[in-house]
Amino acid sequence: MASQLSSLAALAGLCLLSALAVALLVITIYILGVVASFAVFCIIEFARRDGDRPPLIGTAFRQLKNFNRLFDEHVKYALAHRTSRLVYPGHSEIVTADPVVIEHVLKTSFSKYSKGDFNIRIMKDLFGDGIFATDGDKWKHQRKLASHEFSTKVLREFSSAVFRANATRLADKTSSAAANGTKLNMQELLMKATMDSIFKVGFGFELNTQSGSDESSIQFSNAFDEANSIVYHRYVDLFWRLKRYFNIGSEAKLKRNIRIIDDFVMKLIHQKRAQMEAQDNKAREDILSRFIIASKQDPETMNGRYLRDIVLNFLIAGKDTTGNTLSWFFYMLCKNPIVQDKVALEVKESVEWAEEDNNTEDFTARLNEGAIDKMHYLHAAISETLRLYPAVPVDGKMADEDDLLPNGYRVIKGDGMNYMIYAMGRMAYLWGEDAEDFRPERWIVNGIFQQESPYKFVSFNAGPRICLGKEFAYRQMKIMAATLIHFFRFKLADESKDATYKTMFTLHINNGLHLYAYPRSA
Repeated sequence: MASQLSSLAALAGLCLLSALAVALLVITIYILGVVASFAVFCIIEFARRDGDRPPLIGTAFRQLKNFNRLFDEHVKYALAHRTSRLVYPGHSEIVTADPVVIEHVLKTSFSKYSKGDFNIRIMKDLFGDGIFATDGDKWKHQRKLASHEFSTKVLREFSSAVFRANATRLADKTSSAAANGTKLNMQELLMKATMDSIFKVGFGFELNTQSGSDESSIQFSNAFDEANSIVYHRYVDLFWRLKRYFNIGSEAKLKRNIRIIDDFVMKLIHQKRAQMEAQDNKAREDILSRFIIASKQDPETMNGRYLRDIVLNFLIAGKDTTGNTLSWFFYMLCKNPIVQDKVALEVKESVEWAEEDNNTEDFTARLNEGAIDKMHYLHAAISETLRLYPAVPVDGKMADEDDLLPNGYRVIKGDGMNYMIYAMGRMAYLWGEDAEDFRPERWIVNGIFQQESPYKFVSFNAGPRICLGKEFAYRQMKIMAATLIHFFRFKLADESKDATYKTMFTLHINNGLHLYAYPRSA
């Protein structure tokens, strides 16, 4: 018996070694195949001398080498050429900082460009068929439903009340830290506040992550942020599909995070359905309710998975973009205290309230539409923040057919087309010699905020896919910013350090934003 067991163990060991050997062989062949095909494609591309193609400035490896400072690398590309090209495995990625080209791609020749298979494959695991990661009928359907919802007076009034309530909680949290001389991670607080807002306005749930009591929502938020970063890294990781197949490394971590995300979101959808059934006659104020009502007409297409994708796409729009922008806004106000004081003065002059009443709730109640609309300088300061630190630092499409750009460069079907929003904000040929300076006054003419062309200031996208929530986002940011700036002055915890970003889909301050708050009256 012992000898039989020994033989079986030896056989099992041999089988395991054989399986490992086969796996190693498959991995080796895959890696060699990818490297060889990429090398051949690079040789062909660099050997060509097509004068009508955008100038070649490198390969995907240049992006990988500089990944942690990728958007500053884009500045170098834009300074060298307004439109240029990098070689990726099997296709070229065109990068541009030219508003004329961007208008052509996003508006004039909109039908010739889509998200494309390359982008969709990378984003699919996290964003699925949501509005930011899809095209065609699904995009049109989601945009139509969302467009109706964003245009309603009910949502505008409901969302403003939510923003004011969360601004009050945020101010009270800041007040406690100011009284105790405690350092604040302002980015973390802002992310929680904007997450609470989108969950209430978008999904109809009172999350209150600012209290720190809901562990599952905090775990979900952390998983979502990490998944965002890992998925974005796929753009420069030639072997992510292999890692995904064997469930190793970053892809194994991504899979664990997506499991946390899916469990949380599917539970939320289930609760929302149950809530709607229990309160059949109650008016639907939130966005998710409208999509669930629509799903009853087409349950096969708009199943639980589809609703999950919609939730996550609205989450990145409502939480990450506004939370990150406000974080950079407070960073820039700390770097520019004169601007901070000018914003505070404008807020004070725009809001009618009793000076002796120092209650944050009373103050936010007065932040109505009329008061917010008077704050042109605050609007300009937020826009100036978005110019230098756009919530989405680069966006892109792929060519579905051959095309000729207005600058004379030829686009080949399958080319990526990326507009470098972060880099554009730093171009002197677009914004003048002081392009790198934080100067809200550039947006003000005779005391009134002036819009720029959406193809020059692309922070909210442009053309048919322009952001539906632009007004919604500005309102939330102005209410939160006005409340905090009215009651507090802010200083960086370490004024010798410059903030850096984490390279991901949205421009996140790496390691947070650490500030001290002081009562403004002091």
